[in-house]
Amino acid sequence: MPVPALGARRCDKMVSETESTPAARPFERTIMSNEATVHAGNAGAAGAADIASYIDHTLLKPEASEADVLKVCAEAAEYKFKSVCVNPIWVKTVTKALKGSGVLTCSVVGFPLGATPTDVKSFEARGAVLDGADEVDMVINIAAARANDKGALTDDIAGVAETVHAGGAILKVIIETALLTDEQKVLACQAAVEGGADFVKTSTGFNGGGATVEDVALMRRTVGPDLGVKASGGVRSLADAQAMIAAGATRIGASSGIAIVKGEQGSAVY
Repeated sequence: MPVPALGARRCDKMVSETESTPAARPFERTIMSNEATVHAGNAGAAGAADIASYIDHTLLKPEASEADVLKVCAEAAEYKFKSVCVNPIWVKTVTKALKGSGVLTCSVVGFPLGATPTDVKSFEARGAVLDGADEVDMVINIAAARANDKGALTDDIAGVAETVHAGGAILKVIIETALLTDEQKVLACQAAVEGGADFVKTSTGFNGGGATVEDVALMRRTVGPDLGVKASGGVRSLADAQAMIAAGATRIGASSGIAIVKGEQGSAVY
């Protein structure tokens, strides 16, 4: 009897897991899913006491160990961060560690290059959601953005959004601002809106540059009030975070979350 190809076995496994998983709640975009207006009118005044609720406490180093991941989870539960953001292999670990804490689980997909086909990103996203991810941060097709191919960008985002929303999770779209012109940033944000994303996000932190106030403001102007904006990469202090929020960010991705809430200067690269 012929042995099924690896891809077929993986797909069969995913179908089997999906069928055995309880039906997910229908996705419905709400203020709490995009957080664009949670602190409207007071964003610039966000202090250490409430800044934690903006922060995705992040550990995306490829060499991170289980002990490192569990430490980040304990910190997130203690400081009441919004989520813990990790690579897909750690989603089950994080979901289990955070159970009952009120802190969300976030997974990246297509990370950090975005240079994988949409169906592969969707497969990865589905696996992350099945493993317990409440949120998925995907990297766009950066080459398409630089080629001004809005159709390819929108299709890529829409394919992943459909998968993520089917599992009741939300989608953040990383546009990698450091690699784009302002016009291309606008194009990528427009594609995110048309593709059904819930957030646009500045950076992976792996491809040079990071969040800037100017980019966050541009992204907010482009997507309007109905999508979240996540500033990530290089946000290392309370002042940094406050500036991003004042510019329109509704989420902060950082590895320096503890330093931020303590009013200190972080040293982490991301």
